[in-house]
Amino acid sequence: MTVDAPARLSPLADWQEAFGRLPDGFQVRELPYLTQLTLRVTADSPAAKAVESVLGVRLPCASRAEMAGEVKALWMGPDEWLLVAPADTGEELAGRLRTAIGEEFATVTDVSAQRTVLSLRGGLTRDVLAQGCALDLDRRAAPVGACYSTLLAQTGITLVVRAEAAAAVWLLVRSSFAPYAAAWLVDAATEYGGGAG
Repeated sequence: MTVDAPARLSPLADWQEAFGRLPDGFQVRELPYLTQLTLRVTADSPAAKAVESVLGVRLPCASRAEMAGEVKALWMGPDEWLLVAPADTGEELAGRLRTAIGEEFATVTDVSAQRTVLSLRGGLTRDVLAQGCALDLDRRAAPVGACYSTLLAQTGITLVVRAEAAAAVWLLVRSSFAPYAAAWLVDAATEYGGGAG
């Protein structure tokens, strides 16, 4: 007997139409199903060096993200990083990391179902976010590569600045809170008028 795999449904599958009606200068799209691995390791330890050799990048320091490679590394705490990779690569990536770590002390845990990623882009991004986020997103305070765990409209998020003046950011939000965050973003953008959508 063959059992079909359960259908995958992103937390924001029903939001694409609403995102298409946002004002010019503010685009939102979900990046569903990205692989997300929590890495717990002591910085600069042999285990961290092994991880870095697999990733091909150095693990970022406090409040920073390394976004250059195929696997993005986001600093989450003094000994914690979130590794974000293309969809359906979690098992293979986790296996390579665990093999490289060997007997050294570190943990790699697949948390892909925990959060979804929203990609925000456009000249209005910083203005929209300022309505519900206390962070100063000025380019001097939040340069490209900044990575913060904070609140957006009372919802816990991780915010990663991907372009100057916060014109492009990633918001990582818990899957269960994603519809609320999406509704808030759409509502916060209404004062800027309708787009070509």
